[in-house]
Amino acid sequence: MGKIFQPFRMGVGILMIVYFVSGCMHYPVNKPLATVDPHSGYRGKFMGQPGNSDEMLLFLCFSGGGTRAAAFSYGVLEELRNTEVAINGQKRMLLHEVDGISGVSGGSFTAAYYGLFGDRIFEDFETKFLKKNVQGGLVRRILIRPDNWVRLSSPFFQRSDLAAEYYDKILFEKKTFQDMAARKGPMILINATDMVTGIRVAFNQDAFDVICSDLSGYPVARAVTASSAVPVVLTPITIHNYFNDCGYTLPEELEKVQREHDMSSRSFHQVSNIGVYQDVAKHKYIHLVDGGVSDNLGLRAAIDRVLIFGSVWNTLKYLNLENTHKVVFVVVNAETEVSSHWNLLGTAPTISAMFGAYSSVSVTRYNYETVMLLRESFRRWTEEIQKNRCGDGPISTEPGGCGDIKFYLVEVKFDALRDEAERHYFKSMPTSFKLSDKQVDDLRDAAHRILAESEEFQQLLAELK
Repeated sequence: MGKIFQPFRMGVGILMIVYFVSGCMHYPVNKPLATVDPHSGYRGKFMGQPGNSDEMLLFLCFSGGGTRAAAFSYGVLEELRNTEVAINGQKRMLLHEVDGISGVSGGSFTAAYYGLFGDRIFEDFETKFLKKNVQGGLVRRILIRPDNWVRLSSPFFQRSDLAAEYYDKILFEKKTFQDMAARKGPMILINATDMVTGIRVAFNQDAFDVICSDLSGYPVARAVTASSAVPVVLTPITIHNYFNDCGYTLPEELEKVQREHDMSSRSFHQVSNIGVYQDVAKHKYIHLVDGGVSDNLGLRAAIDRVLIFGSVWNTLKYLNLENTHKVVFVVVNAETEVSSHWNLLGTAPTISAMFGAYSSVSVTRYNYETVMLLRESFRRWTEEIQKNRCGDGPISTEPGGCGDIKFYLVEVKFDALRDEAERHYFKSMPTSFKLSDKQVDDLRDAAHRILAESEEFQQLLAELK
């Protein structure tokens, strides 16, 4: 028996030697930033697709929900590619007018891939991700590879680190945020959640300035993994807080918010979140989990930006979009539903049903509040822009006038489907990273139909013509 097990023992011994001498047993560390430079780095004001007009600000939000959310948001990109508009006399695909995309969890895969590779997404994203058993591939890497067993025994290398490597291999090609910045496409915001504080963390250099870290060399795959790190199923992605090794000071606009806004205001609260990470003694490391914990729509990225800058006008100035006349939000919501059959039973629901109901109900209700907050902000934002453009003079709302500004909210969600059975079919799809080819195609088709039939979207197209 000893001779039979001798090769196995030798193999384990070799793996243990690798464990002790290799740096592969530690997650990649985000690099420190020598000096804050607001004129460089992955920031919204430096991004923008070639020929993109400042007449319109078009912002997409891709919700969480596994492959279901990724496929649903992909269908929206397809429909935008198929939609031709005329802006300033130039015919363009509406997709190429997109200024920014905010992605959460499953939606972050679609957002990040488009940010890195642009229209190439329509050539290979289906085969490389949407119609691939990503979940099965990841499970196999964890369960049947002895080298990964040893790596996973390290407290500094966990399941999400292995997932990030896998996503890099099948999808992201080891690209970094420097590659994202170099493509000069729309600004992509990948959102995760600080496990300890609950603060939403977006991967952009403005946010990484606060912790004195250089985002440029950070792998996009790790950001996406953090955004989709469902608690328990996956482990947090850890980043270092280097504050204050780079001479970071609060930007003037944010200092003004602290001085002039009431302590109970949303703006003051958002700026105060930055101060949390300035106490490096208590926040040496930041452990990031699924972005859906703090905002499953990705919409807070836009709302919080306005709150931090104190006004929508300051936000537009930062983005060099003071002359924009149309601000469009397209919110792609792939939320689930709680099974209603428990309402017909007198027995206690199972633990899994309770957990599913808890997450679905809380996400749905928070999504509703976020959307309503945005809608209720439109009137105030309109008045702010008109006041800053028109001053004390008359407010002209004629095309091109100082008061010519309009906000649109286009919701792409399963509730828009007229057929109840069809709504149930989509809402009951699993949020895993494995769907059938038919399910993927059905989701894409639904996204096409819902967006094309949206009254708000049709109004936008009519006014662009």
